[in-house]
Amino acid sequence: MKYYMAGIKGSGMSALALLLSDLGYEVVGYDDAKEHKFTENKLDERGIKIYTEANDELDSDTVVIYSPALKIDTHPELIKAKQMNLKIYEYQEMLGKLTKKFRTISICGCHGKTTTTSMLSHIMSDMGGCNYIIGDGRGHGDKNSNTLIIESCEYRRHFLAYDPEYIIITNIEMDHTDYYKSMDDLISAYEEFANKASKMVIACGDDPYTHSLTVNPQIYYYGLNDDNDIQARDIEYRNDGTSFDVYVEDEYFGHFDLPLFGKHMLLNALSVIALCHYERMDAKQVAKSLKTFKGAERRFKETFVGNNVLIDDYAHHPTEIKVTIKAARQKYPDKTIIAIMKSNTYSRVEEFADDFATALNTADYAYVMDITSDRENSNDYPGIDAYTIINKLDHGDYIEKGMADKLLKYDNAVILFMSPKEVYYLEDEYKKLLEEK
Repeated sequence: MKYYMAGIKGSGMSALALLLSDLGYEVVGYDDAKEHKFTENKLDERGIKIYTEANDELDSDTVVIYSPALKIDTHPELIKAKQMNLKIYEYQEMLGKLTKKFRTISICGCHGKTTTTSMLSHIMSDMGGCNYIIGDGRGHGDKNSNTLIIESCEYRRHFLAYDPEYIIITNIEMDHTDYYKSMDDLISAYEEFANKASKMVIACGDDPYTHSLTVNPQIYYYGLNDDNDIQARDIEYRNDGTSFDVYVEDEYFGHFDLPLFGKHMLLNALSVIALCHYERMDAKQVAKSLKTFKGAERRFKETFVGNNVLIDDYAHHPTEIKVTIKAARQKYPDKTIIAIMKSNTYSRVEEFADDFATALNTADYAYVMDITSDRENSNDYPGIDAYTIINKLDHGDYIEKGMADKLLKYDNAVILFMSPKEVYYLEDEYKKLLEEK
């Protein structure tokens, strides 16, 4: 059997392609997007061929999987597949089929999905192996494991296609306002998904909305507050990471050292530790593995250039931007914090402009780039652009390709490049200017 993946460079599609390839299937792909170099490189390393135009790979033994970003009724490759009467699955449909074949752990939430999925995959790989699909484009298949760990996105209720044994809910916060019209609507989606867990739900008890969920499976809460089933105590936030003790129902479980920064990363780790506890894993082994976790792709990834630190991060929601800036201050308390943001949807900017500005104002100076969106048309959002946020900043400016010289004045600074879209070209431009000085 051969899998043909249309839109293969997308982070979820790339991860799925890597998993299927590792499991022994032939995988080829189609994608004419010029961006997504970080996923394209991973696919190239596995020898997965990517076409950028029509080809002859479709045959009677081909199963087609397509990205939700593509339109099945208008995309040429998908029209051809329909004409050939091939089996065609949207990404989440195919992933849903896999969750029925594996013992599946789903990680969902507005923030922290990728890091939490990556962290749990790291630990369970150390403990004997697992299959995983992570939202940073990484996927892995292990023929000797029946465990599948997946990042599960709430967008358009896509996660309802999955049938997991465990569900971790990192938080519930309003997002995807092009689809969800109210907080009640969003909560109902999480509630419906939580009820699909066949064993248990592990949810952040410090979140204001998780306690409103009515679920049939057993639900356990983790967090820093005293009323949680799994609680972190004696926390130390240092410039080399975070250390803490974990108690389960007031019984000491173990001490953990996390080489990551910020309260949000601590909570992500606590959710993973909670699952490991309920899976009866040894606390000392979990702590040993956690100590070697280096973070997910494009999450607080540092490059050192002279006296400055450049950080590439996927942050694209006001809360994520705020906690990323706070984490930078924890690790680099004596450096100037410069924030650069590029949004990927007009609807998010329209809905959260004030919140974006509030978050960016926690930096010493902020820059905003043009909005780039794959699934929205700017004509549907008149008046919404970078200046919708810039005009609300206390200390901010516009920046785009060709303007990296604006960053040359900073010394002993942390420069945060935050976006789900690739902003590497601005960072590369800045590095080149430094080399030419």
